[in-house]
Amino acid sequence: KKEKNMNMLFCGDNLEILRQYISNESVDLIYIDPPFNSKRNYNIFFDDKEIKAQRIAFEDTWTLKNIQDSLAELNTIETENIHLLLMTYAKVAPSAFPYLVMMALRIIELHRVLKPTGSFYLHCDPTMSHYLKTICDVIFGKDNFRNEIIWSYKRYTAFSNRFQRLHDVILFYSKTDFALFNDIRDDYGDKSGKADAHYKQDEDGKWYRWQKRKGQEPYKIYLSEGRRIGDVWDISIINASAKERLGYPTQKPKALLERIIKAGSNEGDIILDAFCGCGTTVDTAESLKRRWIGVDISPIAINLIENRLRKEYNLALSKYDIIGLPVDKKTAIDLWKKNPFAFQDWWITKFNAFSATFGSKGADKGVDGIALYQVDHSGNTVRAAFQVKGGKVQSKDIDALLGAMVKHNCVLGVFLTIEPLTNPMIETIAKSGHISFPNFSFPKLQSLTLDEFFSGRQLKLPFLNITFRNATILKKPMPQIDL
Repeated sequence: KKEKNMNMLFCGDNLEILRQYISNESVDLIYIDPPFNSKRNYNIFFDDKEIKAQRIAFEDTWTLKNIQDSLAELNTIETENIHLLLMTYAKVAPSAFPYLVMMALRIIELHRVLKPTGSFYLHCDPTMSHYLKTICDVIFGKDNFRNEIIWSYKRYTAFSNRFQRLHDVILFYSKTDFALFNDIRDDYGDKSGKADAHYKQDEDGKWYRWQKRKGQEPYKIYLSEGRRIGDVWDISIINASAKERLGYPTQKPKALLERIIKAGSNEGDIILDAFCGCGTTVDTAESLKRRWIGVDISPIAINLIENRLRKEYNLALSKYDIIGLPVDKKTAIDLWKKNPFAFQDWWITKFNAFSATFGSKGADKGVDGIALYQVDHSGNTVRAAFQVKGGKVQSKDIDALLGAMVKHNCVLGVFLTIEPLTNPMIETIAKSGHISFPNFSFPKLQSLTLDEFFSGRQLKLPFLNITFRNATILKKPMPQIDL
């Protein structure tokens, strides 16, 4: 196991990352917000009047065909109780069974890396919380269950024949009886006792009143420093126009993570989020002067987190490493062989383009990404279409890109490829001409090979890329819980 002395972002399957990189009892606090087994895909949207490009942020349906190995791992002496519990769920809750197998393996690893003084927070919705609690009871021990926290919020929901679903569940466990817990408190409101005429402030600013009892001298009774926080948290969700919103489908408010991290850690402690998504846990840990480890399977998520941290902290951002994304041609090709879609997403996001699918996943529609650029001070914009090819390339690939540019109103096109282009493809690109704007001119078509990319060759594209800025403004709110 390799010890981590700095902040880390990992791109990959969190089970593999935990086993390969994270040492036993090395983490102070773990928060995870995993997919909820809702049998739906969550998408990031980039919308305007003429185009809707979408990319699967993650697919949260785990099926029987890819859990057999995982189930076999749990059929051991050390995990026999978990295996017995899961096999019971296979009979009584078959739709939840694959999801619970995958989660059980990961919770076992998270328990392993947590310090004896550490805390574990599992964010889930009411459809899965009762199943996950039984799994956590077996792994952490039922005596180490601390709270079922209810995150309550308000939002618009459509009419239905049941009460509105307006909360998530956060299961809070400790690893031992010696877990760190900071007693954070809410301020008293104006209607609290301190506003009562009987209360006064002493020289230190603390509120007190005189207590009198028969036969005794009067003595002071002080108000505590704030109201103890209960297990129902009324914290607003991120509204559609909030500055905090990034356009990520399952984004949680920083206020929620601030409360968790302040309660279960101190400055300098290590915070781990194994499903870090758009990086709210990482961002919050950085702002509270904690060290952090974020893991996500999506290159889109890692790119989004990097942009978020740079924008928020600029030169004050703590040093961090990224593991799991290509750093040279060999590691890029390795990623392509292992996961072509992750390779495509990685390369597209290097240009701050929006990785996009049109039609069914895997279908070649001539475009894999869209970027939006502002080209003048009046706010006029143009689109560029990106196409990624990992295998053999042919002239028809350029033709497909040209056709997609017309269909999706893109005036610029970029062809990204591992293999060198054929001479006819090079000629087609050279003859495509230029697109002119006031004071600027750009090639209508450009190509870039993996060798050229890692050698530092730059594409000629408009300077002001506003792809993700536009996506944030136009993002349609997508609640985590089905309505």
